Amino acid sequence: MTDFVLHTENLCKNYAGLAANTNLNLQLIKGEIHALIGPNGAGKSTAIAQLSGELPPSSGKIYFNSKEVTGTPVFDRAQMGISRSFQVTSVFDEMTVLENLALAIQAHHGHSYFFWRNINNNKELNKQACELAQQFGLEQHHKLLAGALAHGEKRQLEVAMTLAGDPQVLLLDEPMAGIGPGGSKELTQLLDGLRGRYSILLVEHDMDAVFALADRISVLVYGEIIATGTVDEIRNNENVQKAYLGHTESSC
Repeated sequence: MTDFVLHTENLCKNYAGLAANTNLNLQLIKGEIHALIGPNGAGKSTAIAQLSGELPPSSGKIYFNSKEVTGTPVFDRAQMGISRSFQVTSVFDEMTVLENLALAIQAHHGHSYFFWRNINNNKELNKQACELAQQFGLEQHHKLLAGALAHGEKRQLEVAMTLAGDPQVLLLDEPMAGIGPGGSKELTQLLDGLRGRYSILLVEHDMDAVFALADRISVLVYGEIIATGTVDEIRNNENVQKAYLGHTESSC
């Protein structure tokens, strides 16, 4: 049996009669990068929010390592190993890069936020934060306030923060949003370096990044997955071309 680290069964989310997700059957294989793409309003962020525990589904089930977690709260899912980023950058601008990483580490381990300003007095915390900064090319900025970082660097910091608890699954919601071509290429390379170490569900509209990173792609249209396959299979899928890839409109 395929080793699914995260999967759903007929997941549905309705808002006052409007179906945001319908019978969503999504499988994330251990160690893969799986991209979830689709036009505006397709329900991609809604799906991510349900997987992370921020939104309760209207019906259906969510499984993590074969254990049902449909009703499990966000914090408990994070402790279990499911971590996510957001479309809008969510770093603390008034804190340094190292302090942001230290705070993320403390949060994932359930510690108090009270001691984050004393990071230099905590050798183990300082070491872990420095390692994350180095892994994402931010070591030269570790003393800089996050608010002074370029947008692409903030995105790198945010992704680094999702790794603070050493999760099994990363749910990345449009990490390339607002980044120029150079920054997108750099972040793509960084994410590619995580391949095999983490299971990544990537919601993204930068198709160059998607095609460069994805082991498999699922295409979401009007809340339903219309196709799942390899990059070549999705490129050559006539239904996908008509519903999404053939569009000239900007999409996310």
